[in-house]
Amino acid sequence: MNNSEERYTLAILVNNHPGVLMRVVSLFSRRSYNIDSLSVGETENEDFSRITIVVTGNRPIVEQIKKQVGKLVDVKRVYEMTQTKSLQRELVMVKIQTSAETRTQIIELAQIFKAKIIDVTSTTVSLEMTGSQDKIQSFLDLMMPYGVVELARTGITALERGARPLSSISFSEDDN
Repeated sequence: MNNSEERYTLAILVNNHPGVLMRVVSLFSRRSYNIDSLSVGETENEDFSRITIVVTGNRPIVEQIKKQVGKLVDVKRVYEMTQTKSLQRELVMVKIQTSAETRTQIIELAQIFKAKIIDVTSTTVSLEMTGSQDKIQSFLDLMMPYGVVELARTGITALERGARPLSSISFSEDDN
């Protein structure tokens, strides 16, 4: 990431139909836009799915992405989720190499970061944690010296702060 590039989180409300995710992701591929994080799931209304995509770029590129995605069939709304006006979280599951000597240290670090122990063997401890990308990265940096055996991340998902749901925002409203 160069100095003029930042991370942007886009929430994309789409009709819950087969092939919609492929069309959205294909647009990014055709335009050579890199996706840093992607999560997708059904919303509170089964007729819609929500795609959350994190991209790195500069403001003009992100504005172009928003316009192009917004023109796709089945896309109802593209909304930029800013750091200050949204809640953004990611889930990580990590399996750490451990021994009798290091197990206590790993468990103490997990407690500090509010990570949950989900499995223990004689040679590994598996943990799950949710949080911001920065919090998760800090936790993983501290776990690396012990030996990360396996790692799975969900990608960022986000909600706008306040009471208004994204699905209730007028589809013709253009305030992003």
